[in-house]
Amino acid sequence: MIRVTRRFPSLPYFWSLIDWTLPSVISHKRLLLKVQNVADLALVAQKRTPKVVFDYVAGSAVDEIAYARSKDAYARIELNSNVLRDVSEIDTTEIILGKTVDLPICFAPTGYTRLMHHVGEAAVANVAASKNLIYTLSTMGTTSPAELAQLVPHSRRWFQLYIMKNREDSLAVIKQAKDNGFETLVLTVDTPVPGLRYRDNRNGLTIPPKIRLNTVAAIARKPRWWLNLFTTGKLEFAAFRGWDKSLSELASLIFDPSTTFEEITWLRSVWDGPIVVKGIQNIEDAKSVAQLGVQGIILSNHGGRQFDRGPVPLEILEDVVAAVGNKVEVYIDGAVMSGLDALGAIALGAKAVFIGRAYLYGIMANGEAGVDQVIEILRKEFINGMALSGSRNIAEVRKNGARIRK
Repeated sequence: MIRVTRRFPSLPYFWSLIDWTLPSVISHKRLLLKVQNVADLALVAQKRTPKVVFDYVAGSAVDEIAYARSKDAYARIELNSNVLRDVSEIDTTEIILGKTVDLPICFAPTGYTRLMHHVGEAAVANVAASKNLIYTLSTMGTTSPAELAQLVPHSRRWFQLYIMKNREDSLAVIKQAKDNGFETLVLTVDTPVPGLRYRDNRNGLTIPPKIRLNTVAAIARKPRWWLNLFTTGKLEFAAFRGWDKSLSELASLIFDPSTTFEEITWLRSVWDGPIVVKGIQNIEDAKSVAQLGVQGIILSNHGGRQFDRGPVPLEILEDVVAAVGNKVEVYIDGAVMSGLDALGAIALGAKAVFIGRAYLYGIMANGEAGVDQVIEILRKEFINGMALSGSRNIAEVRKNGARIRK
């Protein structure tokens, strides 16, 4: 029998093993220190915001099947891996519409962002500017184009647009974007009518939130969120500030079910910058849009928040890139919740991915710092995946490729 020689314990060595960091007395900071991925941040966000707000971000349309299918598709991505490659230096830069970004991950337009955190769109745009990324302001944003340009003047700003029933209203919003230095117009085409959001209806979501009897209990549980809401600017659709219309009336004004491909031709006549069409869901529509002279398309099912039986964008990505990739830049959004999700979409041919829920979880969990944390988590996962798959730059990611397991 082998015996181990024992000795008197070394007190200096024992003391060196002890982590003397004092735990934070603030519960959400303790949770943030444990965060490893975006899913962890979502749990912190859920604890910090009222249920109606969290559910608005996490939920989607009708039975929420489309979003579940998109998540499942990303989980089934399998990247090709090459070994014995020198991956000591990784380059994540990409050129999007003629300008370099540090990471092919862009910020998608999201409505009501100040509902999630009182600083709202400006906080997200500021992170985008600091990381050399692209931020897209929504028509339904709670910060106006002029306010965003003033608060974050050096950001690379895109503006998302719905074609409205009254084209003069569309022109007024387009003018705001043009006058305030927005470089690209993102036309959303997957919302001829609003989707059916049963979860939001059950929660009684309104903008701004109504103070009902059950809201009193919600205020007691989330006092910081409510205090921020009450002590900052009025929560409203900033691009329509001064329009005395209810939410339902505004929605009926914005979403035009008669919109056709001809509107893209009209849009090109009134906007002299790049145009990206968001909401393409099949190959034929991608071809039709590409022939109209736009600069990019975003394959999107609106994060499952509109048509709950629509196609999964990731599953048609390769075919769309093959059909139109030499004419327009092809991007994708919906259910990108990790750096490996983004890496997989890039490997399947996307020029870049757009994130929405991911950064909203970050801003709900910890404001601007939370958005920054999301990007750093995605960057770490993206770079780690590149190295482990043997890719040194984005071109090699696409060359190595990927597949979606059946």
